[in-house]
Amino acid sequence: MADDKKQPGAPDRDRISLSEDYEIRDWTESLGVGEAELREAVDAVGNSADAVRAYLNNGK
Repeated sequence: MADDKKQPGAPDRDRISLSEDYEIRDWTESLGVGEAELREAVDAVGNSADAVRAYLNNGK
């Protein structure tokens, strides 16, 4: 499903999309990681923001 920028909501905040440059930028800034680390986390646990946060926090 395409990202509807006019209707942000829980799906936009709860999922990490690596197909949009602005989302990669926003998530890397928010999580304090680089793009490679973000991609590794999403590959490991999926695109759930909570799961990615937990994965990244376990590694620190």
